[in-house]
This record gives sequence, structure tokens and C-alpha cells, in this order.
Amino acid sequence: MSAQPETANKQIRPFYWSVRRELWENRSLYLAPLIVAGVIVIGFMFSAVGLAERRQAVLLLNDPMKTRTAIEMPYSMASMMIMFTAFIVAVFYCLDALHGERRERSILFWKSLPVSDFTTVLSKAVVAFVVIPVITLAVVLFTDLLIFLISSIVLLVHGVSPATTLIHTHYFLNVVLFLYGIVVLTLWHVPTYAWMLLVSGWARRAAFLWALLPWLAIMFFERITFGTIYFYSFLKYRFGYPASTAFDFPDPKHPCLDSLSQLTLGRYLTTPAVWLGLAVGIVFLAIAIRMRRYRGPM
Repeated sequence: MSAQPETANKQIRPFYWSVRRELWENRSLYLAPLIVAGVIVIGFMFSAVGLAERRQAVLLLNDPMKTRTAIEMPYSMASMMIMFTAFIVAVFYCLDALHGERRERSILFWKSLPVSDFTTVLSKAVVAFVVIPVITLAVVLFTDLLIFLISSIVLLVHGVSPATTLIHTHYFLNVVLFLYGIVVLTLWHVPTYAWMLLVSGWARRAAFLWALLPWLAIMFFERITFGTIYFYSFLKYRFGYPASTAFDFPDPKHPCLDSLSQLTLGRYLTTPAVWLGLAVGIVFLAIAIRMRRYRGPM
């Protein structure tokens, strides 16, 4: 008899539908990056006036690196803006993931379903760790394609070959580098997102303040009491991009990636901070699961 509920539960696929539920209820996960992408494309359309003249001037430069940097600038700016937007969306999603269902009292309904607290919290974590990065990658690639098409049309109208974009840049290499960067950045911020989920399940109100206040209090306490800034340096390092270990830049003052050999995945994975962060993130998630088990509506 006990095998029947288990078989039925597998057919229902609670984890899959929990993730789908998050996408249904949180449209900002994909709308926010799409809106930013739309603004970027519209802005590029206005800036495309005079693009042919600028391209011709760039092609006359004797420095291939400056030529490449100038041509890739719109793509790089679009990628950074969309990635930053996705990070902000992930942070606020995690802060509201467990807090929102308690505030709206819908937690009573969701707990009545045959879905465990482990599955519920894990599905929310997967949205932050996997779904949002995948959405980010898709939006960036789509935005870059639109920018390329717009620039190609403008260049053709003014008698300039659109092939100069592909000849003087490393577009397909940049796609691989961007994918690698998303994976590196997501692993690095696992404890950040997990902490936000923990606070979301614990705080009764003002979850954003509770997520920041403990760290600010420790930072100011250390500064006032000991006159040091070690904790501030730690936070700055933790929230910074781990480029120093994930990439090999010949000139740190002018970081540029020209080949896959500059991707130092082995060095990144052997960095203690990566595994310590993952361990802390797992602990935070375990606490968040336990809190949801005993937390009720507000």
C-alpha cells in the first residue's frame, strides 16, 4: 500500500511543478531582464546614427586591441547591464520567496499539498541558482543578436561591410566566456542567495533590512571597537567578482580575454573560498528548510 502514494507522487513530479509555480508567480524573473534588454536595444538604435563613420574610424586604428574593444563595446555593456539586473532580481526574489507566502497566508494552502518543505525550498533555490542564470544567458544572446542585426543593416546602408564585426571580434568565443562567467559568478554567490532565503523564512517584516543589518552591525562594531576593517574587506571580497581566480589576465589593469586558455577553472575550483561558500550556503538552506517547517502565516 505504501508504494502507491510514492508512485503517485513521482507521477505528479512535485519538484518540477514547484519550479513551474515559481515562474508563474514571479514574472519579474524574466520580465525585468527583457525590459532592460528592450531599453538597451532602443538606446542602441538611437546611437546607431553615425555608426558607419565611427566604424570606419575604428578600422583605421593601428591597434587591433583598441579596434576590438570599440566594436565589442555595445555587446559588453549590454551583457553587464543584463547580468547586474539578473543579480538584483535574484536577490529580491530570494528575499520574498518564503516571506511572501507567509505574508499572504498562502503558506497554509501550499502546506496542505503533498509537497515537502525540502522540495519547496530547494525549488526556490534552483530558481536562483539555475533558472535565473539560464534566463540571463538567453536574454543576453538574444540582445546581442538584435544589436548585431541592427548594426549590420546600418552598416550595409552606408556601404560598410557588416563582416567587420565578426572579423575584428571574437563573438563565438565571447559566448563561451560569458557562459563560463555566469557559472563562476553563480557559484560564488550561492551563500548570498541562500542567506536571503534564510532571512526570507525567518523575518516577520522588513526582510531586506534584516538581511543587511547583521553584517553592517558587525562591520561597524569591529571598526569602532578595534579600529580595523577586516570584516569590511571580507564582504568586499565576497561580493566582488572572483575574476582574480577564475581568469588569467596578463595585464590586470586592462583585463581582456583572447583565448580559452585564460579560463582558469582548475585554479578557481581549488580556491578555498568557493567551497567554503558552498558549505555555508548549504547550511543556510538547511536552516531555511527547518524554519519553513515551523513558521506559519504572519
